[in-house]
Amino acid sequence: MRILLDECIDEGLRHYFIGHDCQTCRYANLRELDNGRLLTAAEGAGFQVLVTVDKNMAYQRNLQDRAIAVVTLDPGSTNLDDLVVLMPDVLVALESLAPGVIVRIAGK
Repeated sequence: MRILLDECIDEGLRHYFIGHDCQTCRYANLRELDNGRLLTAAEGAGFQVLVTVDKNMAYQRNLQDRAIAVVTLDPGSTNLDDLVVLMPDVLVALESLAPGVIVRIAGK
């Protein structure tokens, strides 16, 4: 699966998406875009999933007709260690994720 990490996420998290093609916004040259333009550009670049910590994404965007899904992480902080703790749940969610869906994964 092609996954894009939003620029608000520590780039080191890309190493934990084992078995997936995970790129950062910086690497994919998709920096400094508002949410709508980012989703459109990510779809155009062939990404299937956007991973973000932007909790407002679910309320700002209707993904119903989109070819991309969004995984919103709620780790408590954007520290890499707190994000990594969520990765087992993220990897399970990716197995059944469909386009147009927003999934929220929170820390315990």
